[in-house]
Amino acid sequence: MYELAHPWILILLFLPLLMRFFPAYRETRDSVRVPFFDTLVELSEQQPGVGAKVLRRDLAQRFLVGFMWLCLIVGAAKPEWVGAPVEQQKSGRDLMIAVDLSGSMETRDFELPSGERIDRLDAVKIVLEELASQRPSDRLGLVVFGNAAYLQTPFTDDHAVWKQLLLETEIGMAGQSTVFGDAIGLAIKLFRENDSDKRVLIMLTDGNDTGSTVPPIDAAKVAATFGIKIYTIAVGDPASAGEDMLDMHTLERVSELTGGRTFEALDQGALQEAYRTIGELEPELYETVSFRPRQSLHWFPVSIALILYTLYHAFSAGRNWLWHRKMGHSDGR
Repeated sequence: MYELAHPWILILLFLPLLMRFFPAYRETRDSVRVPFFDTLVELSEQQPGVGAKVLRRDLAQRFLVGFMWLCLIVGAAKPEWVGAPVEQQKSGRDLMIAVDLSGSMETRDFELPSGERIDRLDAVKIVLEELASQRPSDRLGLVVFGNAAYLQTPFTDDHAVWKQLLLETEIGMAGQSTVFGDAIGLAIKLFRENDSDKRVLIMLTDGNDTGSTVPPIDAAKVAATFGIKIYTIAVGDPASAGEDMLDMHTLERVSELTGGRTFEALDQGALQEAYRTIGELEPELYETVSFRPRQSLHWFPVSIALILYTLYHAFSAGRNWLWHRKMGHSDGR
């Protein structure tokens, strides 16, 4: 299907009609008065004329001027070939994962089906890799936190890169403490830089907040105003004490304020079940984007005008050359 991107430009087609209301172009030439005018006329074999002479276009010139004006105006209106509608599906949710890298995450209290015991961070990595594989439509991001919160991976559709950057995280690389509230604050900033309306933050920690600039509950209240739902997963030991104590009250309150849920994952199976439940609560979303490919054809009428202009003047030049050559031969005889 053909369309004009700027159809209003076609109004200019009638612009030449206004020229009828303007006087004809006048040009004066210098002349020399000579006493032997009659003799000059006789020798030149030309008859003198009286008054002004109005130049008129021949039929070919009239056609070309009108047709070339039409081509240029149509080209300026930008004709386009509009193809059939094309639909694409893209992710409808931004899913940010925040992982605690404090020193307590090296506790080896998770047991694999083979009987091997691994630390908490390795157990989290295994389950997160499965999560990424099961949610191909989500844009994933990764925040790590310890003494401070850092962006490890911005939101991306490339889950292979996301997994690789997840595997490169190490215990203690962000410090030994747990700034739980600052991690929420960083996630809020990242969500605000994206235009998705479906925002989910999954936070994994095995301790309690140890000096965030913004307390976790206050950060959760801000997250709620931006439509961010927070799911918290406790991977620590409820019986721990001191700095390693698991603050379940704060985790539950953060989830409650944002409309999420809190899970306790004391082993590998419980951790997988937590992600499975989150998957059911937050099913995959797709946004369908429809567009019609457009190909500009403005060059076609412009090319026709240029070709006709070139051919006409080439033909006129050739005709004049032949005429002068013929006249030269006649004078020679």
